[in-house]
Amino acid sequence: MTMGRRTAIIIGGGPAGLTAAYELLKRSDIQPIVLERDDCLGGISRTVNYKGNRIDIGGHRFFSKSDRVMEWWLDVLPLQGLSGPQVIRYQQRQRAVEGAPQGPDPDQTDQVMLLRTRKSRIYFLRQFFDYPISLTGDTLRKLGLWRMVKIGFSYLRSVVWPIRQEKNLEQFFINRFGRQLYLTFFKSYTEKVWGVPCQEISAEWGKQRIKGLSITKTIAHFLKKGWGGRKPADISQKDVETSLIEQFIYPKLGPGQMWEEVARRVQDKGGRILLNRQVEQVEIQGNRVVAVTAVDPQTGVRERFAGDFFFSTMAIKDLIRAMPPAGAPNAPPADVREISAALQYRDFITVGLLLPKLKVKDDKDPSAPLLRDNWIYIQEPDVLVGRLQIFNNWSPYMVADPRNVWIGMEYFCYDTDPLWKKSDPEMVELAAGELDRIGIIDRRDVLDATVIRMPKTYPAYFGAYEQFPVIREFLDKLVNLFPVGRNGMHRYNNQDHSMLTAMTAVDNILEGRTDKANIWDVNTEQEYHEEKN
Repeated sequence: MTMGRRTAIIIGGGPAGLTAAYELLKRSDIQPIVLERDDCLGGISRTVNYKGNRIDIGGHRFFSKSDRVMEWWLDVLPLQGLSGPQVIRYQQRQRAVEGAPQGPDPDQTDQVMLLRTRKSRIYFLRQFFDYPISLTGDTLRKLGLWRMVKIGFSYLRSVVWPIRQEKNLEQFFINRFGRQLYLTFFKSYTEKVWGVPCQEISAEWGKQRIKGLSITKTIAHFLKKGWGGRKPADISQKDVETSLIEQFIYPKLGPGQMWEEVARRVQDKGGRILLNRQVEQVEIQGNRVVAVTAVDPQTGVRERFAGDFFFSTMAIKDLIRAMPPAGAPNAPPADVREISAALQYRDFITVGLLLPKLKVKDDKDPSAPLLRDNWIYIQEPDVLVGRLQIFNNWSPYMVADPRNVWIGMEYFCYDTDPLWKKSDPEMVELAAGELDRIGIIDRRDVLDATVIRMPKTYPAYFGAYEQFPVIREFLDKLVNLFPVGRNGMHRYNNQDHSMLTAMTAVDNILEGRTDKANIWDVNTEQEYHEEKN
């Protein structure tokens, strides 16, 4: 252990790591040292700036049912000059006008959050469907009477004769939506994301992401919305299933703006943030971690960092691999090494395309110059793209020239797949060709493009995952090691969940608590559950 002021070594400069660092500095005299392997901060919540056009990797709505997280965000980036507590009980409904920036002119400062209207849809049969699916006349017309009849009877069957023990994701979906609706709107997209049949994915994924959503709740929300006709008064929307929320807050310049500002505050308070530091060795003595060694991939320089507390957001597979090898003192048991080595991850590619316009028009508003969607789930089975983002609708300031349309096409794969190994020009050609084929753009309109690859974006809920409790039991015995965040816990956490795991870990340190069950409990309560992706 270190002498004098206590030190916390934090592996990873994403939401969980930077939240831990900031919380320690605000609430204790513990000095954080953040080791980030990349040359930028934010993890998958970073913002990539390509010639003034900004890309949000994966789409990050700033929304949480945790007041603690909402107030934390709004303390860092206020909503047009209002403080966090004021916004949580924000009553002035008229400020939520179709996603337009409100209040003081946002052009006066970049350090603000914007209140945005949420809209996402499914693109299937070359048509748009509401997400979540709404049983309206429009849906009936597009699907056809016979398909709707089958969907209805299939759902009734799932209600009367549900699958008693849900063992996989397919059974989870069927119990809540019926087999026909599952086959129509869930199967293709989900299997694009994970690369395996839904029968091979643990039902735990569904329980974590969309546990509270069902046809019944979707219909109830639709009817309530139709009768009330008003936007929610409270941004927290605690009485609304997360998949059904209608508005969220968003940094003016994308999610990375939040974490760049947090990093600045961490450094101003005396914390250290070191980029290009890849942790490759973890030293253990007894039931404690005592130091880590990180290497600069560019220079090859190695540096040892001793500490009193250790937070890890690195992939568990890599964390266990960095611990003492088999046969060495304090090495992880053989079963822990074997299970961690077999954990799987899905990797992620975003192709940004700049265009003067989209070819497809909104069938509900054909005169609109641009679709109003934040993202669109591509359910079409004849293309590889899984989802489409329209960055103009996240924030108009994400686009250098507002006359252009800036979109992101999202692909899911393994880093061993041919798709991952395609060159950037090949990926651009594939992406433009696919959107042209399904009628969303004319490929000849593409003005510019870029490609971003993010490894280990999605920890997988299949394969060795069913044996994960063995790994957790081992990690829990290391009393001063706190796995937090998405990859740090091999859990499909959202940004707010990742932050809450870091906050809870800091709580434990300051309270002298060694039991980490409350950290693992984050994102298991139903109020935290999120949507498809």
